[in-house]
Amino acid sequence: QVQLVESGGGLVQAGDSLRLSCAASGDTFTRYTMGWIRQTPGKEREFVAAINRYGTSTYYTDSVKGRFTISRDNAKNTVYLQMNSLEPEDTAVYYCAADFSPSGALSIRVRDYDYWGQGTQVTVSS
Repeated sequence: QVQLVESGGGLVQAGDSLRLSCAASGDTFTRYTMGWIRQTPGKEREFVAAINRYGTSTYYTDSVKGRFTISRDNAKNTVYLQMNSLEPEDTAVYYCAADFSPSGALSIRVRDYDYWGQGTQVTVSS
């Protein structure tokens, strides 16, 4: 199974940028579709972005399209989330998650992701 460790969160102002990183270990990274999922207190987890194993297919939730970019470096076993033009509504704990998908299929269902990092807090002030 894969282990995931996120980094890169912090406190920024509206309009700023952040890049989240998620380092994977413990299994062959290219067996996994990778996703970023966020959660705020009292709300359900929201699927933000996903990328299939070779980066040929991506998904973004509507609220981040044009502002966030998901990418992966398979040589470094790392997935990234570049977040630009941040808004206060983006404030959340961001989790990196992995879905075992050797076929390359890309899922956007939270329940399909079996492996999760510890989360990193992103706070955007207005």
